Amino acid sequence: MQLIPTILCGGSGSRLWPVSREQHPKPFIRLQDNQSLLQKAFIRGALLSDVAEVLTVTNRDLFFKTQDEYRPVNTRKVKLTYILEPFGRNTAPAVAAAALEVARAHGPDAILLILAADHLIADQGAFAEAVNQATVLAASGKIVAFGIQPTSPETGYGYIEADGNTVVKFVEKPSAEVAMRYLASGRFLWNSGMFCFAAGTMLSEMAKHCPDILASVTTCLANSSVAKGDGYAQLELNAADFASAPDISIDYAVMEKTDCAAVVPCRIGWSDIGSWDAIGELSQPDEQGNRVDGQALLHDVSNCYIQSKERMVGAVGINNLVIIDTPDALLVADRARAQDVKHVYAKLKAQGHETHKLHRTVHRPWGNYTVLEEGSRFKIKRIVVNPGASLSLQMHHHRSEHWIVVSGMAKIINGELDLLIATNESTYIPAGHKHRLENPGVVSLILIEVQSGEYLGEDDIVRYQDVYGRV
Repeated sequence: MQLIPTILCGGSGSRLWPVSREQHPKPFIRLQDNQSLLQKAFIRGALLSDVAEVLTVTNRDLFFKTQDEYRPVNTRKVKLTYILEPFGRNTAPAVAAAALEVARAHGPDAILLILAADHLIADQGAFAEAVNQATVLAASGKIVAFGIQPTSPETGYGYIEADGNTVVKFVEKPSAEVAMRYLASGRFLWNSGMFCFAAGTMLSEMAKHCPDILASVTTCLANSSVAKGDGYAQLELNAADFASAPDISIDYAVMEKTDCAAVVPCRIGWSDIGSWDAIGELSQPDEQGNRVDGQALLHDVSNCYIQSKERMVGAVGINNLVIIDTPDALLVADRARAQDVKHVYAKLKAQGHETHKLHRTVHRPWGNYTVLEEGSRFKIKRIVVNPGASLSLQMHHHRSEHWIVVSGMAKIINGELDLLIATNESTYIPAGHKHRLENPGVVSLILIEVQSGEYLGEDDIVRYQDVYGRV
């Protein structure tokens, strides 16, 4: 039996702002052991028995970032396949694309294990046993949900009423009073959002219950581009076709309608890490109930979670707060209102404020850049280009750039000129000039870029050639 762990990596993680951003969403958040949630999801799936490959469905803009996350943890050299969405369309279209691709590559009997990229599971052994139970049910034609034995009357999760492995019904997120009744009854499980099924079973049920989704995604895959690299393949979904796919979850599209639903009740140390309070609970408190990740000095402080990786935080006379400090944004919230951080994120997005989308340090396929300072008509960046990597051949309409190499050697196209710029040397690129930056060396290239002009937005770029397919 071939098992295909399928990781759904999307969303914004708005409740974990300011660390989570649109271009650095929740799966990429690193915990105190320096592993990201996405890396943990990959390891969780890759360690299972009979894994034929790991399939990941993610946004096109997150592809290279996802590759970077997998590279250090794919020690078993598991084959990787990526399905790249041009934009989010909820979980039903993502599952349809995964099932279609797995059926094509491995046959309709291959088993998909749908995993969220941003959950945490503490007990790998119990998880593997639950997967074993689920694959047996999936092989018999069931679509299996993983139901978590509840430990508290949570109102933030959907529930499954179950009788053994039989699903009685799926229910929405309840009120506190209803959640207490669910917990007391012993018949209800948290809906983890993880599923297991044969590719052919899911496709058959989608044809019955959401044929519009299946038809849209089938057409989309037929018109999508395919590329292969060293140990991986990528399918880039056609944007025009994908736009016609309804924006709906797999729960609504299939699970609440199918007669094939089953459930595996399990205790696997599961958490969806849905708030800063949940992240705080992952570490041990001090005698006053405080948890600190980073640098903080506390005086008369209790029951607080403080994260500050780059600056010292001083706190005096406070209780029950979350304080999250990043170089360009600070969050202060009542721990009891940690779920409401999403409203701050939504307002920032509505205002078009940069802090909903990007950090000061932004990762690119070729390396990264950090915004050091910006003001009216100028911006200063620190740029790091990986060995052998190059930026696109590009042009800016509204800004000029000065490049000063501080470490390494830069190979530069500047208009009609081909240049080699060594440490402590520089070049000037006027607006309207085609240019490219490349690192021909074996160590990282580090330079300072000073931009000046009437408009300095990242969208002022025309790409002519790009080795990463971004033209």
